[in-house]
Amino acid sequence: MFFSKLLPREGNFFELFNEHGAKITEGARSFMLMLNNYDDLTLREKYAAEVDAAEHQADRVTAEVNRQLHRTFITPIDREQIHGLINSMDDIVDLLQDATETLSLYDVRRIPADVVRLGELSVKCCERVQHAVSLLPKLSEPTTAEAAIKTCEEIDKLESDADRVMRSAMSRLFREEPDVRELIKLKAIYEQLESISDRCEDVANLIEGIVLENS
Repeated sequence: MFFSKLLPREGNFFELFNEHGAKITEGARSFMLMLNNYDDLTLREKYAAEVDAAEHQADRVTAEVNRQLHRTFITPIDREQIHGLINSMDDIVDLLQDATETLSLYDVRRIPADVVRLGELSVKCCERVQHAVSLLPKLSEPTTAEAAIKTCEEIDKLESDADRVMRSAMSRLFREEPDVRELIKLKAIYEQLESISDRCEDVANLIEGIVLENS
């Protein structure tokens, strides 16, 4: 008990979640700007660098959350929930960086409409994740808890939309793309982009659990 009194009773976890959520949205929007300006090499590299910067900044936030978990005696929500949530959030921005790097490493020359559509859905999912996370400090308020659940449901719907776009894109790719190398490249990109919405859904599921336990 003596040592527990030397430890802070609560870390600033909600502030760190908000900071990380902002980096997710920044990374997603920069990724979309990169897709929309892909033919301009200078802009492509500029926005790719912004995605990379957002990922590195998000990593620092994740590391700080994990440090605070070790130093904090009493946390505002369950420790496992904090750990699971920040790591699931970090997976999102990691995938944004992976997709950005894959476009470069695979020397993708053109961006099909299906990639743009999946990118747009990814941005919407990321923005909803940021919003849901911002509501966590006020879950004791019934209207806030309801808003958090509603936002999580919106993420679930966006993830279903991304699944449909992915299936349609894959079908079109295998029917219409004559170049096997191009097919392999685009298949990998589609799968990475669809995974972003999957990870957003993972975060939504965790937040729903937190809402149910703490509201």
